[in-house]
Amino acid sequence: MRFVYQHVFPEVDKEINYWKQRATQIPDKDLREQALASISSKKFHCQGGAVYSILAKSNWQTALRFIVAYQTISDYLDNLCDRSTSLDPEDFRMLHYSMEDALSPNNPTRNYYCYRDEQEDGDYLKDLVLTCQSTLSAITYYPQIKDYLLKLEQLYSDLQVHKHVKEDEREKRLETWFNTYKQGFPNLTWYEFSACSGSTLGIFCIVSYALEQDVEKTFVDEIFKSYFPYMQGLHILLDYYIDQKEDIEEGDLNFCTYYKNKDHMKKRLLYFMEQTKLHVKNLPNKQFHEMVHSGLVGLYLADNKVKEITGNKEVTRALLKKGGLRSFFFHLNVKLYNRLKKG
Repeated sequence: MRFVYQHVFPEVDKEINYWKQRATQIPDKDLREQALASISSKKFHCQGGAVYSILAKSNWQTALRFIVAYQTISDYLDNLCDRSTSLDPEDFRMLHYSMEDALSPNNPTRNYYCYRDEQEDGDYLKDLVLTCQSTLSAITYYPQIKDYLLKLEQLYSDLQVHKHVKEDEREKRLETWFNTYKQGFPNLTWYEFSACSGSTLGIFCIVSYALEQDVEKTFVDEIFKSYFPYMQGLHILLDYYIDQKEDIEEGDLNFCTYYKNKDHMKKRLLYFMEQTKLHVKNLPNKQFHEMVHSGLVGLYLADNKVKEITGNKEVTRALLKKGGLRSFFFHLNVKLYNRLKKG
């Protein structure tokens, strides 16, 4: 944690400030506003993801540059789709090809805005893609990780397309999509599977490992299965948990609202915590992955938005208790860190 606070977070700030400066130069007003808004409101996504750069050891700065660029694409597109001038799934699909291209060093960039009126971004999205590609092109064992990265990306992009269409079509599209995977995930509902697909943590983990060591497919397969569905699901369900009030106000889809009641949601979040711990216990650097598991709980529950949620104290208490001392440690540290940053 000392390394994270002293080195990783300051480096994240440098990378984010670079992309923020680029975003201020976007010619189109709407694209510029959404790019800047995504950086301003979702910076902590980059901070959380950047912890994975530690796995790259001496190459941690290279990993961090990739993580910030890829997460910035994700957050930017999320804003574009949430506040879209269209509800066209073809438009959303085209935008998200940028995430596929970012993970495919040999892919040429495209006009990702071709199905929308807003076009001129001053190569902002293209340069984010190229930054990611330059990292992956230097990985000797890229062929061993490619299929897993693209599988996680495909799940993510499918989710984003289905969840941003017309309100009366969203649930049906997501349920139909889940039905093609349902047999392999009998313990999940359609909305939980959707949450599991909405995380970038598995991608960050695989890329960081591949930057530090030779990786075989069996090793990458183990990481994939350890992170999808449960670690990624825990990540996104916590994210949706703290965004409930905001999403209701904005009319955005929130998977936590599909639970029968607060007790049902609490039980399922505890289940995801149990399954995550079980699935990462055989990974190399076990303590690191357990730290991330505990850190997610502490980080999200330390967010000020939690105070706005009805009945938050009971859920917070139960999850922190389940997370143990590590979760309490992160919870208090993040609160203190945020307070000091404001001061």
